[in-house]
Amino acid sequence: MSVLVYASSTDGKFKKSAFEVVSYGKKVAEQLGTNIIALTINADEATELQNYGAETIVTVNNEQLSVFNAKSYASVIKQVAASKGANVVIIDSSIDGLYVSPLVAVALEAGYASNVVAAPSSTSPFTVKRKAFSNKGFNNTVISTENKVIGLAKNSYGVHESATSASVESFEAAITESGVTSTNIEKATGKVTIADADVVVSGGRGLKGPENWGMVEELADILGAATACSKPVSDLGWRPHSEHVGQTGKPVASNLYIAIGISGAIQHLAGVNASKVKVVINTDPEAPFFKAADYGIVGDAFDVVPQLISKLKEFKAQNS
Repeated sequence: MSVLVYASSTDGKFKKSAFEVVSYGKKVAEQLGTNIIALTINADEATELQNYGAETIVTVNNEQLSVFNAKSYASVIKQVAASKGANVVIIDSSIDGLYVSPLVAVALEAGYASNVVAAPSSTSPFTVKRKAFSNKGFNNTVISTENKVIGLAKNSYGVHESATSASVESFEAAITESGVTSTNIEKATGKVTIADADVVVSGGRGLKGPENWGMVEELADILGAATACSKPVSDLGWRPHSEHVGQTGKPVASNLYIAIGISGAIQHLAGVNASKVKVVINTDPEAPFFKAADYGIVGDAFDVVPQLISKLKEFKAQNS
């Protein structure tokens, strides 16, 4: 029996979520009195994972896996879990992770708990705390199957260093044909992505047009943040659909989410509720977002945001 963690990477580089799932896996392994194995696929520096508790690192390097494919990746994870006798598999809750986890659960005939936010409160029965009702509540789920798949919610457990001296093993996986072919992939470059961001600055229709997005981008640049938008903004073509966040877009679980000129429709709030601190800037004091926000500013974004940018520049200058 062991715990297997899939540490995802992009272009060979680990994201913060990879270190978080390894940290979480280390805790679960300690609770179960077993060892933790980390699996990487086409990662450049696999040994980084030993800094977060990985005792064994299994590397799979295959050109056929250079483009993410949920069915193929799930097959690899299943093969490694079976070869190592792992009955607990932990995967992040990135977009890719949400595709892969159910397929792994089916392949292993495992119970699957998604959106897990804490280490098991009990290992007998195996009980985990999960987000529910669009992040408005929590439930405690018992996984009674022998094999278990856990989908760890982003930014829920945190990254914890626990240096070990891990052994590294290569694994030759049988690559399954998925029937899906990627013909073109366009990636945003030169800026922080929503998936990786600890801070997200988002704009809505209150900004009145795409020509006014400069101040959103300037604020994001100062904060080292990703830019995002509400669904109406992307539907109008003011911003690319890749920046649309919310229940029908990309989910956000950042440390700080700043909403500028967004009223806060229920679908938008459901997709950003997992953010730890939410700040809203809006002229309408009755905007629904104010009820969900930790901090609110009632005012015109065209007055408030430039002042905020100015103050942040002063602060950074004084502390540089």
